[in-house]
Amino acid sequence: MFDAAFAPAQGALATAPLRELEPLREPGAFIVLVREIGEDGACEVRAVFWSETSARLKLFHTLALGQHRGRITREAHSLKSTARTFGYLRLAALALRLESTAGTLDDAEFSDLRQQMDEAFTAAKAQEPQG
Repeated sequence: MFDAAFAPAQGALATAPLRELEPLREPGAFIVLVREIGEDGACEVRAVFWSETSARLKLFHTLALGQHRGRITREAHSLKSTARTFGYLRLAALALRLESTAGTLDDAEFSDLRQQMDEAFTAAKAQEPQG
């Protein structure tokens, strides 16, 4: 949904930390979703997003990189897609980085990406209205 409009510049991922590259979120993304499926539906799927993303991030911490690179790549792809749908640009960019490098990452790089994704998720969740 937001792939082309919010994709990082070509080569940008290799030159700067994503903490500084991508804004945390695209504020209009949820409004677009509301227009497409209505407010109740958008709120319901956003709740599922938070739950599934939390579970997926926990899963990344349980998967051994050497044994599960394919699964990590698939899970990162799913996370990237859903994060983009809701406009969480930093989380989506980090998931894209994981998806595209899972085959070559070492354990330290994987650990760093997991930490950055956890931080991006926590920061995005903190921006949501409580209720």
